[in-house]
Amino acid sequence: MTVNTITTITPFNQKINKPLLKDKVTVLQINLGKKCNLACSHCHVEASPKRTEELTPEICEQLQQLISKFPQIKTIDLTGGAPELNYGFKPLVETARKYNKEIIVRSNLTIYFEQGFEDIPQYCADNKVRIVASLPCYLEDNVDKVRGKGVYDQSIKAIGWLNDLGYGTDENLILDLVYNPPLPTTKNFSLTAEQSKLETAYKMFLQEHFEIKFNSLLTITNLPIGRTKTFLEKQGLIDDYLSFLESNFNPVTINGLMCRNELSIDYLGNVYDCDFNQMENLPAKIPNGDNLTVAKLLAMDSLDVIEKVQTASYCYGCTAGSGSSCGGALS
Repeated sequence: MTVNTITTITPFNQKINKPLLKDKVTVLQINLGKKCNLACSHCHVEASPKRTEELTPEICEQLQQLISKFPQIKTIDLTGGAPELNYGFKPLVETARKYNKEIIVRSNLTIYFEQGFEDIPQYCADNKVRIVASLPCYLEDNVDKVRGKGVYDQSIKAIGWLNDLGYGTDENLILDLVYNPPLPTTKNFSLTAEQSKLETAYKMFLQEHFEIKFNSLLTITNLPIGRTKTFLEKQGLIDDYLSFLESNFNPVTINGLMCRNELSIDYLGNVYDCDFNQMENLPAKIPNGDNLTVAKLLAMDSLDVIEKVQTASYCYGCTAGSGSSCGGALS
């Protein structure tokens, strides 16, 4: 099934002239809930301190079974909200560690300064967690406009804290930063900056001004979902933005799309092809047309039960220019 609500946009499957097929699943990306200590203006999850949705003990136990059952799973990718703030964070980290999976935590960094969460940096280091942290610019004003006053200063302090623990220098303690471009306010759209050049600029600035280090920069395009979608609609730009993304479609990115080898799982145990489909409530389908859940995966005794990835007009955000995924640029 292809969802395409904007009539001027070519359906994505039509653009690629075939269905987008699922590969062998090696990544589980788990959204632990929408609770967050921040309410960023570009958040596609629409997380905030006012949200209460989070993982339940029942679904957490099912996910632990899934992690232990399938050796083909190489990576457990925990996101939110602030994943550290939601139920199940430590049980899932420890289960993934027990079964020798790569563990990724998508952190906003400021959570370390919330009461009761001061142990998280050391906990992550002890469990060799790869931290992927949002820092949408290396300049203070740009970050605080998107994420809230004082967030930049706390983020810089958090990176220094992580550096003191070995992150950014110890080969087992990886710290990556994530860049998101500013939300457009006119039709003068531009693609995300070239990843390697922007990484160099980040590293030079942060080293010179704060003596802090990180491993890699991941550039991620703003997809028209959640608060980004609402912002574009208010500006009257959503159709034009989608047309811009389509006009910059790059077929080279298709093989690397994250939706092809991952399952995205929400706090209710529902399964999606990617985090963006999760936020747009576009569930993964098995060949008979049924929606998929973690309980069904366990009952079917297989992760590879999806033939076709569900696509939508926002898929052009992942395939424009150098491409975009939770792992950064694709080409």
